[in-house]
Amino acid sequence: MRAEALEAPHAVARQLAQDAGTYRALGAALRSQEPSAVLTVARGSSDHAASYMAYLTMARLGRLVTSLPMSVITLYNSRLRCEGLVSLAFSQSGQSPDLIAPTRRLREGGARTVALVNDVNSPLAEAAEFLLPLHAGPELSVAATKSYLCQLVAGARVVAAWQDDAALSAALEALPEALTKAAQADWSLLPEALLSTDKLFVIGRGLGLAVAQEAALKFKETCGIQAEAFSGAEVRHGPMALIDAGYPLLVFAPRGPAQAGLLSLAQDMRARGARVLLAAPAGTPGAQLPLSPTAHEDLDAIAAIQSFYPAVEALARARGGDPDQPPHLAKVTRTH
Repeated sequence: MRAEALEAPHAVARQLAQDAGTYRALGAALRSQEPSAVLTVARGSSDHAASYMAYLTMARLGRLVTSLPMSVITLYNSRLRCEGLVSLAFSQSGQSPDLIAPTRRLREGGARTVALVNDVNSPLAEAAEFLLPLHAGPELSVAATKSYLCQLVAGARVVAAWQDDAALSAALEALPEALTKAAQADWSLLPEALLSTDKLFVIGRGLGLAVAQEAALKFKETCGIQAEAFSGAEVRHGPMALIDAGYPLLVFAPRGPAQAGLLSLAQDMRARGARVLLAAPAGTPGAQLPLSPTAHEDLDAIAAIQSFYPAVEALARARGGDPDQPPHLAKVTRTH
């Protein structure tokens, strides 16, 4: 897991060097025939990557994006109306039946279908009209790291191509260097602070919520910690009742419109005695885990999860676990 996480900047560079024409063609098609609806199709880490792309699409393009509950097709056999629909399926293996079947059904119904997948010879890759390979290379660890980062980048490339946004595209090209720095950030406090923790909240908002969700999943699958991800706004409702003295929280507060509210939340939670780990850019008051900037604040969440991965891997080992082979899990999950 650690080796693959540290390889991610190279994998991202590999992806950025390829398929520019496919992204341009997809972007031109989306501009010339604007979709009536946009769906994402994904599970697990891939679903978190899809939610990042969805938020980026809604924030930049004003297009609502829906996460498809695949069971409406695979279990309930619903005949969705596909006129003008664009579907984007995210997967590392491309093997899960509940991604493949909806993609096939939607394409047969006339939707434009896109697969962002690492295995280009997979059934999912064959099912979609547009194939966007992740180019992450072989990923052996059960816990996804570099493939997730490559999915985040591929999703951002789709949005940049759709907008025909030169600034975002240029920032993406500079991302491998930023990720290399992020991978070297000092997050040693995280395994020290959470060594004996059995539960925590992981907080994010806006573009950072997707990486908070991913971090919570990694705490669960590699460390056996019951971690739950919440929006910085949502946690102030019912979940707030659980936060008392000593309750651990990891708060992701990268640059952007959501940062001020997240910093305020971290301050409020510390005042009530919670044990807050604040991940924010160096120099931010109260920050203990440094977040590396990228060339565009909309990409900063990608660098944040790059810094997190080596730290959670170290935490898993410090707790006596094997993050490369978590109990009861397999690399490829075939759900229906």
